[in-house]
Amino acid sequence: MNLKLTVVDQSPVHGTSPAMQAPSDSIQLAKTCDELGYYRYWVAEHHNSIQFANPCPEILIAAIAAQTRNMRIGSGGVMLTHYSSYKVAEVFRMLASLYPDRIDLGIGRAPGGNLLSTAALAAPHGPSAGDHFPRQAADLVGLLRNELASEHPYYELRALPDNQPCPQLWMLGSGGGSSSLAGQLGMGLAVARFIAPQACSPEIFDNYEAHLREAGHEGKAQKMLAIACVCAETEAQAKLIAGTAAWRKVATQLGVKEPLKSPEEVQDAYRRLAPSHQNLFDETLHSMTTGTPEQCREKIQQLASQFAVEEIGLVAVTHSLDDRLNSYRLLANA
Repeated sequence: MNLKLTVVDQSPVHGTSPAMQAPSDSIQLAKTCDELGYYRYWVAEHHNSIQFANPCPEILIAAIAAQTRNMRIGSGGVMLTHYSSYKVAEVFRMLASLYPDRIDLGIGRAPGGNLLSTAALAAPHGPSAGDHFPRQAADLVGLLRNELASEHPYYELRALPDNQPCPQLWMLGSGGGSSSLAGQLGMGLAVARFIAPQACSPEIFDNYEAHLREAGHEGKAQKMLAIACVCAETEAQAKLIAGTAAWRKVATQLGVKEPLKSPEEVQDAYRRLAPSHQNLFDETLHSMTTGTPEQCREKIQQLASQFAVEEIGLVAVTHSLDDRLNSYRLLANA
């Protein structure tokens, strides 16, 4: 199977460098992945985090697109509930004008932060009391595709600088809740298995394609499965490095907020855990794709076949930038 490989970059704050270095690390990684032949490079949005350092994907997208030549560059994703659909449409219309046929706009309904950051982003108004994401998404698509109905209150608006360049539109989800909406609106669907592997099943894409056909959208369905993946020269080394990401997820579930731990620190902390929490860590690590290049290639191809996708997004959260760079190099060569 000839797979397209995409990088989904959460801009982790590597324990080997200060937080202010994280955006530059993302640019360095993107330049390397562009040379390695990756198909897309998506950046995530997080707020009020000590582990991830990109609250504004559009700025990092512009910086990365300016320093790469081949990959499509986009958001994985913009957390639309915080923003005006019109403003997001104008931002990505500008990006699509500056970098024709290279910009992706992925959107999601998750907050990408906590209650405090959500309140601050909504100020001086309060956070929305209802779920307005479906309407926001429909408005965004209508503005970018110039498809708003004549009776729509925004019908006379134009997303500058021109009404023609349109980014490729994607919806992000982790449990299938947005798959119907993505199909109805004719957007691509990226399923984040790395967030909730237990809630991720091939039926999500089946539901998406059913709604895509029902809505009458033509063309091939755009589907991506995003997975947590750490590759190294040996299986033991890969699992050791991946422990940083596994511990982060376990600590989050336990209500612990701390910087990313080194693999050695994770091992020490693991030994002090209660057996039930050790089991949680083991299950989390097992849900990730780890191993040598040959092992990762085989596992990735199995997942692509299971979910009937031709594109895999790869998320690697590591304590050091060198380990992350090496993981993507090994995967590309495999």
